[in-house]
Amino acid sequence: MENQVKVSRVGVHLTQQQLAERVGVTRQTISLIEKGKYNPTLKLCLEICYAVNKTLDEVFWIEKGSGTNGENK
Repeated sequence: MENQVKVSRVGVHLTQQQLAERVGVTRQTISLIEKGKYNPTLKLCLEICYAVNKTLDEVFWIEKGSGTNGENK
């Protein structure tokens, strides 16, 4: 899953720690999400979007053709 969490977070002048506190996770979780090393739950995705005042499709997406099991669709 691709994301614009860092760009969105910086755009509203939040640190990783501040965003983490707003959405109820650790700063390390936010860091991993921004690096694309952790796929958050839908609920966490929505919480992040609310915190940065963006829609889900502005912040998170899956590249077209990438299947959940590594196969192209």
